[in-house]
Amino acid sequence: MPRSTSTAKASPRPKAATAKVPANTPAEVLADSPPQPKPFPAVIALEQSTEAEFVVPPAPSEPPPAVSAAPEDAEGAAQARIDQQTQERVAEESVRQEAAQAESVRLETERQESARQAAARQELAGQEAVRQEAARAESVRLETERQESARQAGARQELVRQEVARQEAARAESVRQEAQRQESARQAVAQQELAGQEAARQEAARQEAARQEAARQEAARQEAARQEAARQEAARQEAARQEAVRQEAVRQEAVRQEAARQEAARQEAARQEAARQEAARQEAARQEAARQEAARAESVRQESERQESERQAAARQESARQESAQAEAKREQDARRDAARRAMGRQLDEEAARREAAQAARERSPSSSGFRRGRLFGRSDANAELVLYAEAWGRKIHFSMGFDMVREAAKQPHSDPIVTVAIRSDGSVESVTIVRSSGVAAIDDAIRRIVHNQTPYLPFQPALARDFDVVEIRRTWHFDTAIRLY
Repeated sequence: MPRSTSTAKASPRPKAATAKVPANTPAEVLADSPPQPKPFPAVIALEQSTEAEFVVPPAPSEPPPAVSAAPEDAEGAAQARIDQQTQERVAEESVRQEAAQAESVRLETERQESARQAAARQELAGQEAVRQEAARAESVRLETERQESARQAGARQELVRQEVARQEAARAESVRQEAQRQESARQAVAQQELAGQEAARQEAARQEAARQEAARQEAARQEAARQEAARQEAARQEAARQEAVRQEAVRQEAVRQEAARQEAARQEAARQEAARQEAARQEAARQEAARQEAARAESVRQESERQESERQAAARQESARQESAQAEAKREQDARRDAARRAMGRQLDEEAARREAAQAARERSPSSSGFRRGRLFGRSDANAELVLYAEAWGRKIHFSMGFDMVREAAKQPHSDPIVTVAIRSDGSVESVTIVRSSGVAAIDDAIRRIVHNQTPYLPFQPALARDFDVVEIRRTWHFDTAIRLY
């Protein structure tokens, strides 16, 4: 491999090892002394090259022949040889390191070049893919434009053909009419005149009748459109009013429930506080009784110690009897407390059972409650407010999304069920009673879910609320594309 052409700087020349010669040494001794060793050649420091180089180190200089000398000269020569060997090793190590560094630089350069070429190939592949995608999109666009042009050309040809056919029909019709007219003229000029006048009169009458009919139809259409717009506006206003009433009812119900919850929480806190104070009072009384009893026992013990030794046994027996009596009293007190707690628990259980029984009775027989009840089992009633409320309730069921809950079950063979729904004055549902089952349990269950899912319903209007607390509405349910109540 050729060497790098970079400029080189020579490293500083090492100093030659010289033996010290005394100044008063005779000339004969100087002539007989061995020659001084040659200095080591200068080491060339090259700049780092990117190419691998093979450097052959120079052959070491031949050592001078050994010549007997004085001990000082021999020591200097040995030191010079050691320095020369050290410099040679340093030079070899420097050359080896430079060769290894050049090899690592070359490998790194090759790796970077390979990475660059791979990146360039990937970039070319990406550009080629983008170009192919653009060419495909362009071909699709051109094909779409060609098809659109062909469609438009076909449409234009069809229009031209229809226009030619229409003109041909008009021309044939005009020729036919002209032939008839000429034939009529040849037959009788007078009759033609009279016929022309009659035809003109009839044509005028026909046109007048057609104009009047068109005017009547236009007026009827405008009137129907006006009525439809008025109906839609009324329906929108009614829906808005019902929604406002429902929201107000929901808000009032939420306020009422929150007040009831706070009142129940307050009563529960008061009850717990009273129970806690009662327990604390009883615990304080028990501790006071125990303290007094302990004080009394302590006085008895001190008194018994002051008595005679023969009375000590009797005093111990008396103390044991008193302790047993105290334990018995404590057991009786605990038993009375447990009995009171059990009685309170039984009372609470009985009250809960009575409430559950009353609730079950109300659910089983909605009409058995003490509320004022209104019943609408048909479409008409003397109470107009009751009829209006039932119609509004039926529209809410009809326009709800509840049909999705019964769509699949309604595909089974079934009969139209008859259902009675009891609604309270606040819009909540008291009960749903299946008077006549559909024969499919899934349909009956879906009806109950639909009724409960649409709560709350509109609260009673003041006029209706003055008469009834609960309204029972009975309807026949029919399922086709929606829920229809009859």
